[in-house]
Amino acid sequence: MLRGGGTARRYGDKAVEAFFFFTAITSIIIMALIFYFLIRESVPAFYEVGPVHLLLGNKWHSPGGIFGMMPLITSTLLVTALALVINILIGLPLAIYLSELASPLGREILKPAIELLAGVPSIVYGFLGVLVLVSYLGSTFDMLTGRSILAAAVLLGVMFIPALATICEDSLRAVPKEFKEGSLALGATEWQTVRNVTLPAASSGIIAAVILNVGRIIGETMAALLVVGNIARSPSPLFDVFDRGATFTSVIAGEMGEVAHGSLHYSSLFAVGLVLLVIVTILNITSEIIRARIQKKFGGY
Repeated sequence: MLRGGGTARRYGDKAVEAFFFFTAITSIIIMALIFYFLIRESVPAFYEVGPVHLLLGNKWHSPGGIFGMMPLITSTLLVTALALVINILIGLPLAIYLSELASPLGREILKPAIELLAGVPSIVYGFLGVLVLVSYLGSTFDMLTGRSILAAAVLLGVMFIPALATICEDSLRAVPKEFKEGSLALGATEWQTVRNVTLPAASSGIIAAVILNVGRIIGETMAALLVVGNIARSPSPLFDVFDRGATFTSVIAGEMGEVAHGSLHYSSLFAVGLVLLVIVTILNITSEIIRARIQKKFGGY
């Protein structure tokens, strides 16, 4: 009886193992197919326009058949950098407060509220950005329209604070209590313990959360489309965040619905999607490499 039961359990374990292996292989195949489809559809653009001009061209004017991604790259980098600064300056201290300083009652109230904010659809943030943020920036800075790179950066920076704070807070709370208690027992203050013990120990999770948020900011579509202005031109001067711009995702969402299937414009938009996917993939791989190295150095959690 025991032998039969053990055999059944082994078969059950093998079946579960085979199922998980199948799902892992399926996800890899799906990712490969996405890359294949994007490459296939974007090849005509790289062939007709040329890789150098397509990636480094200074003008994107679809009615005139001119496709250069540099204005999109510039606006996307500006939006991402500014949004990430806002994201980190608010999200990381919030995570530290929730993990190390908040009272149990305060944490029970704040943590669910933050997690609820993380689940708000991006289109809702976009509507709020149009109604509140765009109007405020336009009147405050005497802009022709509040739609700008700055508006997109502020909106995306605030939008992804809950995601960053939640992941960082989980990483900070995963640090063993013995580390903190040992530091306090040696005479360190609470802030010294957070700065010199907790943050280094949780740095792998924090760095991974930051890089993951970079991918989210770059990949956000609707919220950016509503407030960035969606004009594919480089700011003048280059760091003029009050100028309108267009990100990778806003151009794809704004132009794909009206493009003729199989045209050069169609292929160029797929090329933009391919570049975006490559960037996000590199960011994910980089986050894993950095996380592994920091874990090896600090014994991260």
